[in-house]
Amino acid sequence: MQTQAVPLERIVILAYPGTPEGPEQAHEIASFLKGQGVRQVAAGSFLDRPLLERVEAGEFDLMIALGGDGTMLRAGHLCAPLGIPLLGINLGRFGFLTEIQRGEWQAGLTRLLDGQYRIEERMMLRAEHFRNEKSLGHWQVINDVVVCRGQFVRPIRVKACIDGYTLTHYVADGVIAATATGSTAYALAAGGPIMPPELRNILIIPVAPHLTMDRAIILSEGAQVAFITYTDHEAVMSVDGQTPIPLLNGDEVRVEASELSVRFVRFKEAGYFYRNITAYMEQNPSAGSR
Repeated sequence: MQTQAVPLERIVILAYPGTPEGPEQAHEIASFLKGQGVRQVAAGSFLDRPLLERVEAGEFDLMIALGGDGTMLRAGHLCAPLGIPLLGINLGRFGFLTEIQRGEWQAGLTRLLDGQYRIEERMMLRAEHFRNEKSLGHWQVINDVVVCRGQFVRPIRVKACIDGYTLTHYVADGVIAATATGSTAYALAAGGPIMPPELRNILIIPVAPHLTMDRAIILSEGAQVAFITYTDHEAVMSVDGQTPIPLLNGDEVRVEASELSVRFVRFKEAGYFYRNITAYMEQNPSAGSR
C-alpha cells in the first residue's frame, strides 16, 4: 500500500556506529537540513540512548538511517510502532532496502523537502514463542522468522500447522516464515519466490529439506502458522537475523500478520523494485567488488 507525502518538520538522523564515516555524515546531513529550514533536526548513532528515547517519545516525523540493510531493519523496528516513515541512505555493501546511494543524498533530500516522494507501506509479522502453552516472548518482524538447527550439522524435525491444521512435517535445516520484504533475503537464498513489496502475504519455505516437502507456500495475510520443533539436539529461532533463541523439543513458534507496518520513503515509481532486484542479481555486491 502507498500513501501520499506529508510535511516533514522534525527529522532524526541515525548512523550505524560500525561505519567509520557514519557519524560525520549524519551531522553533515543535519546541517544541510537545518540550512533548508527544517524546524527540528537531531543526529546521532544507534548507540545514542538519549536520542533513541526522544525517538521513542514521538518527537520526530521522519527517520533517516545511514547504513546498509541491517541498519534499515534496526531502524524499521524503531519506526514501525510510532508510524513514522523511514528513509535509508546506503553506506553499507548491499543496501537493497535503502533509497539513496552514497554521495547522492543532497539531491535526494532536496526532493524529500519538496514533497516529491511517496510512502511505501510494507506488512510485518508477529512471532511468539510458546513452551507448554506458556508464552516466553513475542517479536515484531520485518524480514523473517527462522526456526532452524543450531550448531550441530544435523536436520531437525518441524511440524508446520496452518490455522490449527497440520500442513506437513519437515525434516530440514530449518523453516522460514517471511514477509514480501523478506522474500528477497534468506528465503530467496533458500530457493523461494520473489514477492513484490506491497503484497501482504506470508511465505513459508524450508531450508535444505530432506525427503520432505520442498516447495514454497504463500499464505494469506489472515493465516496463522505454527512451527513445533521435534529434535534431540539443538534448535533455535531467529527474528530478522538477530541473536538466536534456543528452542526445546516440543516448543512452538506461532507467526501471523502484525498490526504494524514499516513505512519506507520512496522517490522511484513502483516499477523500481524489479529493476533493483535484477541489477543486484546480475552483480551481487555481497560477493565483493569485481
